Amino acid sequence: MPYLKFISDKDLCAAVKKVITVIDAAENDAEKKLYKNVIDPFSALFHGVTHSISCKDWLELEKARQIQKTMQNAIGDFHQDILGSVNDWQNLGKGGGLDVINEKMKIIAEVKNKFNTTKGNHKVEIYDSIKSKLKMERYSGYTGYFVEIIPQGKKKYDKPFVPSDNKKNGKRRPSNNKIRVIDGVSFYALATGREKALQELFEVLPKVIMDKHKYNLSQKEMREYFKLFQMAFST
Repeated sequence: MPYLKFISDKDLCAAVKKVITVIDAAENDAEKKLYKNVIDPFSALFHGVTHSISCKDWLELEKARQIQKTMQNAIGDFHQDILGSVNDWQNLGKGGGLDVINEKMKIIAEVKNKFNTTKGNHKVEIYDSIKSKLKMERYSGYTGYFVEIIPQGKKKYDKPFVPSDNKKNGKRRPSNNKIRVIDGVSFYALATGREKALQELFEVLPKVIMDKHKYNLSQKEMREYFKLFQMAFST
Protein backbone atom coordinates (compact mmCIF):
# COMPACT_ATOMS: atom_id res chain seq x y z
CA MET A 1 0.00 0.00 0.00
CA PRO A 2 1.50 3.38 -0.98
CA TYR A 3 2.35 5.99 1.63
CA LEU A 4 0.15 8.59 -0.10
CA LYS A 5 -2.49 8.54 -2.81
CA PHE A 6 -1.28 11.58 -4.71
CA ILE A 7 2.44 10.86 -5.15
CA SER A 8 4.53 7.76 -5.77
CA ASP A 9 6.57 6.21 -2.96
CA LYS A 10 9.68 6.66 -5.07
CA ASP A 11 9.18 10.41 -5.44
CA LEU A 12 8.13 10.87 -1.80
CA CYS A 13 11.12 8.95 -0.45
CA ALA A 14 13.49 10.82 -2.76
CA ALA A 15 12.18 14.19 -1.53
CA VAL A 16 12.53 13.12 2.12
CA LYS A 17 16.05 11.77 1.55
CA LYS A 18 17.08 15.03 -0.08
CA VAL A 19 16.04 17.06 2.99
CA ILE A 20 17.77 14.72 5.44
CA THR A 21 20.95 14.73 3.35
CA VAL A 22 21.00 18.54 3.28
CA ILE A 23 20.43 18.77 7.04
CA ASP A 24 23.11 16.18 7.84
CA ALA A 25 25.60 18.02 5.64
CA ALA A 26 24.69 21.36 7.21
CA GLU A 27 25.19 19.95 10.71
CA ASN A 28 28.64 18.62 9.81
CA ASP A 29 29.51 21.94 8.22
CA ALA A 30 28.27 23.88 11.25
CA GLU A 31 30.45 21.76 13.53
CA LYS A 32 33.52 22.71 11.49
CA LYS A 33 32.61 26.39 11.19
CA LEU A 34 31.31 27.00 14.72
CA TYR A 35 34.61 28.33 16.05
CA LYS A 36 35.77 29.81 12.74
CA ASN A 37 32.98 32.37 13.00
CA VAL A 38 33.38 34.87 15.82
CA ILE A 39 31.06 33.89 18.65
CA ASP A 40 29.70 36.76 20.75
CA PRO A 41 30.75 35.79 24.30
CA PHE A 42 28.52 38.48 25.83
CA SER A 43 25.41 37.05 24.16
CA ALA A 44 26.46 33.58 25.19
CA LEU A 45 26.95 34.63 28.82
CA PHE A 46 23.71 36.60 29.21
CA HIS A 47 21.56 34.09 27.34
CA GLY A 48 23.09 31.13 29.14
CA VAL A 49 22.82 32.58 32.64
CA THR A 50 19.32 34.01 32.30
CA HIS A 51 17.97 30.77 30.80
CA SER A 52 19.94 28.37 33.01
CA ILE A 53 21.72 26.96 29.97
CA SER A 54 25.23 25.55 30.28
CA CYS A 55 27.93 26.86 27.98
CA LYS A 56 28.04 23.48 26.24
CA ASP A 57 24.28 23.48 25.65
CA TRP A 58 24.40 27.09 24.47
CA LEU A 59 26.97 26.14 21.85
CA GLU A 60 24.64 23.39 20.62
CA LEU A 61 21.82 25.94 20.34
CA GLU A 62 24.12 28.28 18.43
CA LYS A 63 25.06 25.49 16.05
CA ALA A 64 21.36 24.75 15.47
CA ARG A 65 20.71 28.44 14.83
CA GLN A 66 23.44 28.55 12.21
CA ILE A 67 21.93 25.69 10.20
CA GLN A 68 18.37 27.02 10.45
CA LYS A 69 18.47 28.97 7.18
CA THR A 70 19.88 25.99 5.30
CA MET A 71 17.14 23.80 6.74
CA GLN A 72 14.40 26.27 5.84
CA ASN A 73 15.64 26.40 2.26
CA ALA A 74 15.66 22.60 2.17
CA ILE A 75 12.03 22.49 3.34
CA GLY A 76 11.05 24.97 0.64
CA ASP A 77 12.73 22.76 -1.96
CA PHE A 78 10.95 19.75 -0.41
CA HIS A 79 7.52 21.23 -1.13
CA GLN A 80 8.62 22.09 -4.67
CA ASP A 81 9.77 18.48 -5.15
CA ILE A 82 6.53 17.04 -3.73
CA LEU A 83 4.20 19.30 -5.71
CA GLY A 84 6.26 18.81 -8.86
CA SER A 85 5.80 15.03 -8.53
CA VAL A 86 1.99 15.08 -8.36
CA ASN A 87 0.23 13.82 -11.51
CA ASP A 88 0.19 16.45 -14.29
CA TRP A 89 2.59 18.71 -12.37
CA GLN A 90 6.18 19.45 -13.31
CA ASN A 91 9.04 20.66 -11.14
CA LEU A 92 10.78 23.45 -13.07
CA GLY A 93 13.93 23.03 -10.96
CA LYS A 94 16.56 25.66 -10.32
CA GLY A 95 16.64 28.52 -12.78
CA GLY A 96 13.19 27.74 -14.12
CA GLY A 97 11.91 31.22 -13.32
CA LEU A 98 9.13 29.81 -11.16
CA ASP A 99 8.89 26.48 -9.33
CA VAL A 100 6.07 24.26 -10.58
CA ILE A 101 3.66 24.13 -13.51
CA ASN A 102 0.51 22.25 -14.48
CA GLU A 103 -0.21 22.62 -18.19
CA LYS A 104 -3.58 20.88 -17.95
CA MET A 105 -4.84 23.19 -15.18
CA LYS A 106 -2.95 26.17 -16.66
CA ILE A 107 -1.23 27.04 -13.40
CA ILE A 108 2.31 28.19 -12.69
CA ALA A 109 3.53 28.82 -9.15
CA GLU A 110 6.35 30.03 -6.96
CA VAL A 111 6.49 28.04 -3.71
CA LYS A 112 7.87 29.36 -0.42
CA ASN A 113 7.84 27.54 2.89
CA LYS A 114 6.54 30.31 5.16
CA PHE A 115 4.71 33.63 4.82
CA ASN A 116 7.67 35.59 6.22
CA THR A 117 10.38 33.74 4.27
CA THR A 118 10.17 36.31 1.48
CA LYS A 119 10.79 39.97 2.20
CA GLY A 120 8.83 42.83 0.66
CA ASN A 121 11.02 43.70 -2.30
CA HIS A 122 11.44 40.05 -3.23
CA LYS A 123 7.66 39.65 -3.25
CA VAL A 124 7.50 42.45 -5.80
CA GLU A 125 10.07 40.58 -7.90
CA ILE A 126 7.92 37.43 -7.71
CA TYR A 127 4.83 39.40 -8.78
CA ASP A 128 6.75 40.87 -11.73
CA SER A 129 8.11 37.44 -12.67
CA ILE A 130 4.62 35.92 -12.70
CA LYS A 131 3.27 38.88 -14.68
CA SER A 132 6.08 38.53 -17.20
CA LYS A 133 5.35 34.82 -17.64
CA LEU A 134 1.63 35.41 -18.13
CA LYS A 135 2.36 37.86 -20.94
CA MET A 136 4.07 35.10 -22.91
CA GLU A 137 1.97 33.38 -25.57
CA ARG A 138 2.81 29.98 -24.09
CA TYR A 139 1.12 30.94 -20.81
CA SER A 140 -2.00 32.50 -22.29
CA GLY A 141 -4.95 31.79 -19.98
CA TYR A 142 -2.72 30.65 -17.11
CA THR A 143 -3.04 31.71 -13.47
CA GLY A 144 0.14 32.42 -11.52
CA TYR A 145 0.30 31.65 -7.81
CA PHE A 146 2.62 32.75 -5.03
CA VAL A 147 2.34 29.87 -2.54
CA GLU A 148 2.99 30.44 1.16
CA ILE A 149 2.92 26.92 2.60
CA ILE A 150 2.72 28.13 6.21
CA PRO A 151 0.27 31.04 6.28
CA GLN A 152 0.11 34.00 8.60
CA GLY A 153 -2.40 33.51 11.40
CA LYS A 154 -3.51 29.99 10.36
CA LYS A 155 -5.69 31.56 7.66
CA LYS A 156 -6.72 30.01 4.37
CA TYR A 157 -6.66 32.37 1.44
CA ASP A 158 -6.66 32.45 -2.33
CA LYS A 159 -6.71 36.09 -3.36
CA PRO A 160 -5.05 38.58 -5.71
CA PHE A 161 -1.38 39.07 -4.87
CA VAL A 162 -0.70 42.79 -4.33
CA PRO A 163 2.72 43.23 -2.69
CA SER A 164 3.92 46.71 -1.78
CA ASP A 165 7.02 48.17 -3.42
CA ASN A 166 9.33 49.77 -0.85
CA LYS A 167 11.19 51.52 -3.65
CA LYS A 168 7.99 53.35 -4.61
CA ASN A 169 6.84 54.53 -1.17
CA GLY A 170 4.96 51.33 -0.46
CA LYS A 171 2.76 51.56 -3.56
CA ARG A 172 1.17 48.18 -4.22
CA ARG A 173 1.26 46.30 -7.46
CA PRO A 174 -2.13 46.42 -9.23
CA SER A 175 -4.66 43.72 -8.40
CA ASN A 176 -4.93 41.02 -11.06
CA ASN A 177 -7.15 37.97 -10.62
CA LYS A 178 -4.62 35.93 -12.59
CA ILE A 179 -1.79 36.73 -10.14
CA ARG A 180 -2.68 35.26 -6.76
CA VAL A 181 -1.32 34.40 -3.32
CA ILE A 182 -2.49 31.21 -1.63
CA ASP A 183 -1.83 29.25 1.56
CA GLY A 184 -0.32 25.77 1.61
CA VAL A 185 -3.42 23.81 2.62
CA SER A 186 -5.44 25.40 -0.18
CA PHE A 187 -2.74 24.95 -2.81
CA TYR A 188 -2.08 21.31 -1.94
CA ALA A 189 -5.84 20.72 -2.20
CA LEU A 190 -5.91 22.50 -5.57
CA ALA A 191 -2.90 20.58 -6.87
CA THR A 192 -3.99 17.11 -5.73
CA GLY A 193 -7.78 17.29 -5.58
CA ARG A 194 -7.54 16.10 -1.96
CA GLU A 195 -8.81 18.51 0.69
CA LYS A 196 -6.38 17.31 3.38
CA ALA A 197 -3.38 16.51 1.19
CA LEU A 198 -0.95 18.66 3.20
CA GLN A 199 -2.05 17.04 6.45
CA GLU A 200 -1.76 13.59 4.88
CA LEU A 201 1.79 14.43 3.84
CA PHE A 202 2.74 15.63 7.31
CA GLU A 203 1.23 12.60 9.02
CA VAL A 204 3.07 10.10 6.82
CA LEU A 205 6.51 11.73 7.13
CA PRO A 206 7.46 10.04 10.45
CA LYS A 207 6.76 6.63 8.93
CA VAL A 208 8.80 7.40 5.81
CA ILE A 209 11.69 8.73 7.88
CA MET A 210 11.69 5.70 10.20
CA ASP A 211 11.22 3.20 7.37
CA LYS A 212 13.98 4.57 5.17
CA HIS A 213 16.43 6.18 7.61
CA LYS A 214 18.09 5.55 10.97
CA TYR A 215 15.75 7.65 13.09
CA ASN A 216 13.03 6.69 15.57
CA LEU A 217 10.00 8.54 16.86
CA SER A 218 7.56 7.49 19.57
CA GLN A 219 3.79 7.75 19.21
CA LYS A 220 3.84 10.41 21.93
CA GLU A 221 6.35 12.49 19.98
CA MET A 222 4.30 12.10 16.80
CA ARG A 223 1.28 13.51 18.62
CA GLU A 224 3.35 16.44 19.89
CA TYR A 225 4.56 17.25 16.38
CA PHE A 226 1.03 17.02 15.04
CA LYS A 227 -0.03 19.61 17.63
CA LEU A 228 2.48 21.96 16.00
CA PHE A 229 0.85 21.25 12.65
CA GLN A 230 -2.55 22.12 14.11
CA MET A 231 -1.13 25.33 15.55
CA ALA A 232 0.17 26.37 12.12
CA PHE A 233 -2.89 25.51 10.05
CA SER A 234 -6.68 25.65 10.26
CA THR A 235 -7.32 21.89 10.47
